[in-house]
Amino acid sequence: MTDQIIAARKELADDLADLTEAQWAAPSLCESWTVEETLAHLTSAANMTPFRWIRSMAAAGFRPDVHNRRRLNEQLGVTPAETLAKFRAAISATTAPLGPSAAWLGEIVVHGQDIRRPLGLHGGPSVEAATTVARFFVSKNFAVNSRNVAIGLRWEATDGPFHSGDGPIVRGTTEALVMVLAGRRAYLADVTGDGVETVSARI
Repeated sequence: MTDQIIAARKELADDLADLTEAQWAAPSLCESWTVEETLAHLTSAANMTPFRWIRSMAAAGFRPDVHNRRRLNEQLGVTPAETLAKFRAAISATTAPLGPSAAWLGEIVVHGQDIRRPLGLHGGPSVEAATTVARFFVSKNFAVNSRNVAIGLRWEATDGPFHSGDGPIVRGTTEALVMVLAGRRAYLADVTGDGVETVSARI
């Protein structure tokens, strides 16, 4: 799984090499973060250890938003090029906060698309990586309430082996299923089936 994380980081860095200033400042799909801020968050996560995470969360009063903002600010460069350089330097990092490896693969898969989608970039996770994340997301709420989104529905990928659950169907590419499970409403248009209305209400 480490290889998948490193590959996803490298592909994202390569996709962002020629962004304009306006693109770096564009909103990502991740709440109120810009493209550059979302990338800085990924750099922060790549440099985190369980001890650093606990210490940072305690200093933030166990408020994740405060913790995330402080840590991503550390990884913002003076220019977007510097922010990207910091991310490139972390591509091969094998440290992570608390939690299973699949969660941190999910971090780069989801936030990578949070960045690419609004910019119209066509890169994305491999089907293999997205499948790993999808299987994790339907099994557990961790960082996102994905299991709550998934429960009672049948999830079927159109481009890979992922399938899970029973009930009304939600069907789409593995990437689209992952992003919907992560609560990204922008991807609802990419899935079909009689379970989509339920998913829309949940996210």
